[in-house]
Amino acid sequence: MTHLNSAAWCRRTALAAAAVLAGLAPAQAQRGAKAAKAKPEKPAAATAVAAVPVTDSVALRRIFDEALLRGESYENLRYLTGTIGARLSGSPQAQQAVEWGKATMEKAGFDRVYLQEVMVPHWVRGSKEKGEIVGNKGKEIKVPVCALGGSVGTGGKLKAGVVEVHSFDELKKLPDAAVKGKFIFYNRPFDDALIEPGLAYGRAGDQRRSGAIEAAKRGAVGALVRSLTSARDDNPHTGTMAYDEAVTKVPGAALSTNAADQLSLLLKANPELQFELEMECATLPEVKSYNVVGEIKGSKFPQEIITVGGHLDSWDLAQGAHDDGTGCVQSMEALRLLRAVGFRPERTVRAVLFMNEENGARGGKEYARLAARNKETHVAAIESDGGGFTPRGFNLEADAATLAKVAKWAPLLKPYNVDDITAGHGGTDIEPLQEAVHPKALIGYKCDSQRYFDIHHTAADTFDKVNRRELELGGASMASMIYLLSKYGL
Repeated sequence: MTHLNSAAWCRRTALAAAAVLAGLAPAQAQRGAKAAKAKPEKPAAATAVAAVPVTDSVALRRIFDEALLRGESYENLRYLTGTIGARLSGSPQAQQAVEWGKATMEKAGFDRVYLQEVMVPHWVRGSKEKGEIVGNKGKEIKVPVCALGGSVGTGGKLKAGVVEVHSFDELKKLPDAAVKGKFIFYNRPFDDALIEPGLAYGRAGDQRRSGAIEAAKRGAVGALVRSLTSARDDNPHTGTMAYDEAVTKVPGAALSTNAADQLSLLLKANPELQFELEMECATLPEVKSYNVVGEIKGSKFPQEIITVGGHLDSWDLAQGAHDDGTGCVQSMEALRLLRAVGFRPERTVRAVLFMNEENGARGGKEYARLAARNKETHVAAIESDGGGFTPRGFNLEADAATLAKVAKWAPLLKPYNVDDITAGHGGTDIEPLQEAVHPKALIGYKCDSQRYFDIHHTAADTFDKVNRRELELGGASMASMIYLLSKYGL
């Protein structure tokens, strides 16, 4: 690298900064400075970046400046996670979060703030779960374990033998005598060869979601599931599970990855060992809760709606910081940023804090139902539910023409490293809109996910794991996409 003196460095830095504001590459800005000293020439053909409207470049720069210098996401998240904490659907903390979300958006000065009533499941964990590996000589080894969301309790201590499998197909091949009256231990790990951890999560997730059903079909007494993560630690990961009303309901619990490795190793040495599980979880009657909606009315096309949101509920083991406190505060912040820089969206924009994504997605379904009932026109919906890490871009569920149109905005987003625009999943809460009102695009905010599943659904999902700059950059990225959608439509 060539070293520059301080004056030259300052001059080049100033030119680069001016280039960002003008939508030009730094090299173009340097050529422009030299041209100012020479005789004017006939302009050359504009490059793809130079053709981007200057006004849009300046607008996005102002959005990011506001977020980085005066952003409010981080302090909002500090309050949500620190003062309110975990927000499992049906809990008092979930209701406190609803009231906080409504008050926060009213304080931000949105045109309209309101609640959408929705009935949600009310599952409670009860006392801390206990799990022990019991050897044939009575030796007991305590291991980290937690109930899967929606599981039935054990009704006291439940002790049984253990059969390890890695797939449902492997379970089906075992004789009845080998599995009846035992725990089925699903020990399929993440596929760490996959670059995107979300793909590994998806491929390993069936054992958590349906493991108890498949175990009960074979006469097993319960399901033990390896936590869905590539991290090796003592944090068990909860998450929702399902039951089939035609099949006996048996308990489902997650083992930490260290505990799963230990149990697997000990089973190889002693196939006759037992596992003892104690859980007091239960499902109570449903509870009335709410989505929280904040709205800025469009100046030209108020009947056309852009939704941006995250889910307000969280699992009960920690503070729900990355999942999905970050998505909630970023969604509210996206609207605040547009107001702060003086941009009045041409299309109506809504920030929605969805309730009950984790164990039912009732909030997203109700939002879509009401949109259809009211015959609303939705241009697009954006969801942030992948953590508050460094922004990378956006996933789109859309036809090829729409994807191509949005991809043309990438040069505007490139200075902020958020120009990775590809086909992909939009989000669980906005998915019901597809069938209900057929928006042009469902858009998933995409950030660096390499660390996400280390803390996902665990006691480690706390405020201290969130970086302020990464969080504020995410809100600005979402606000920038809204700016472009509002101005140009789809």
